[in-house]
Amino acid sequence: MMNVVNPATGAVVRTVAATELETLPARLATARAAQRAWAKEPVSERKAVVARFRELLAERKEELAQTLTLEVGKPIAQARNELNGLLPRIDFFLEHFEAELRPLAAHGTAGDALEERIAFEPLGVIANVSAWNYPYFVGSNVFVPALLTGNAVLYKPSELCSLTGLAIGQLLRDAGVPADVFQALIGGRELGAALVQLPVDGVFFTGSYATGKKIAELVAPRMIRLQLELGGKDPAYVTDEVDVPAAAAAVADGAFYNTGQSCCAVERIYVHERVYPAFVEAFVAEVQKFRLGEPSDEQTYIGPLCRGDVAVGELAEQVADAERQGGRVLIGGKRAARPGSYFEPTVIVDAKPSMRVMKDESFGPIIGISSVPSDEAALAAMADTEYGLTAAVYTRNEARAEQILAELPVGSAYVNCCDRVSPRLPWTGRKHSGIGSTLSTLGIQAFVQPKAWHIRRG
Repeated sequence: MMNVVNPATGAVVRTVAATELETLPARLATARAAQRAWAKEPVSERKAVVARFRELLAERKEELAQTLTLEVGKPIAQARNELNGLLPRIDFFLEHFEAELRPLAAHGTAGDALEERIAFEPLGVIANVSAWNYPYFVGSNVFVPALLTGNAVLYKPSELCSLTGLAIGQLLRDAGVPADVFQALIGGRELGAALVQLPVDGVFFTGSYATGKKIAELVAPRMIRLQLELGGKDPAYVTDEVDVPAAAAAVADGAFYNTGQSCCAVERIYVHERVYPAFVEAFVAEVQKFRLGEPSDEQTYIGPLCRGDVAVGELAEQVADAERQGGRVLIGGKRAARPGSYFEPTVIVDAKPSMRVMKDESFGPIIGISSVPSDEAALAAMADTEYGLTAAVYTRNEARAEQILAELPVGSAYVNCCDRVSPRLPWTGRKHSGIGSTLSTLGIQAFVQPKAWHIRRG
């Protein structure tokens, strides 16, 4: 059994049955048998089932949002936003997946003496180890296109959002997905490690670089599809050609939304020295507006940290390290004086590249801000990282932003925006931020494999 803990209070709110490791081989066997039948279903039937899943999500949105807030600590308004934002993502997959399954004619046509064509087949059974910070977004980026293209899914939600993972499984069953085609597995790291070592046909993981590296090492000898959506240390550069208050408001939201617990949250800010004082003043004023409180409160913007005391301790260490190196904490800097795992929204200025807050993933309501004398200095600072997920530039000069961003090895480039994901564009990382793509048509192609047909007629 596993306890579900409310990070806002530290109280156990429910106990759920954990998946027993010894059942995994049998679960894989049933998934493999069910996948063959699922893949033979007409495309229209799979599409109708996923469309029904979408309808159920919309119908049960409030109940699902309340559960998400309870176990993850996501402010309720933001929990609803996640579920609302999920619907157009599903719409995108429903609209575009059929085109990615159609055979392609490479040479000749039916009836020619020699015909060559490319067919696309599902991978088979995939293991999906998902994340807690955006469980609906992150999970559906994998299991929705996987199911539409005829795959079976062994889905392990983070142990920190087990109730949401079980709710997703129930919704899919209610929508008509066979129970063996999508199986929600409940457990912690030990279960995840055992799952990715099963003889599945693909592994799709969202989480930290350290864990992703271990999974890559385990999976490599098996020559199967591997996709890793990992972390980031995402920079934003504010040039001297901006509306300072507007830029400060946008970047503050990009840094602190979801209590900063996003892989694409802004985690480092570089500001041109000409506007640095004005920007810092405006930025702090924005952050001071963010209300910290009980996540079930409609007005709460900053909630508790889902990973509890571990996350609180990591942020406190980053603050202490910054102060040792001359950083100035303008607001926040410590655990909030209330029950639960809360950390005050924290702004550190005069940040140096050697500070942990500028190097290590923070995943919380904390940000470092540094002054730079030029675009060249900003580019060098932004590139000084092992990650490559996103980067943003704020300026009235679009060409200036594009010139800077073109030089950065990142998967997403933002001009006058940040912390944004679109179903039409691939979500992908460079370097320690991962391999592969979700979303866009590339995120559908990830779940099929080509077969080359050579047909010679006598």
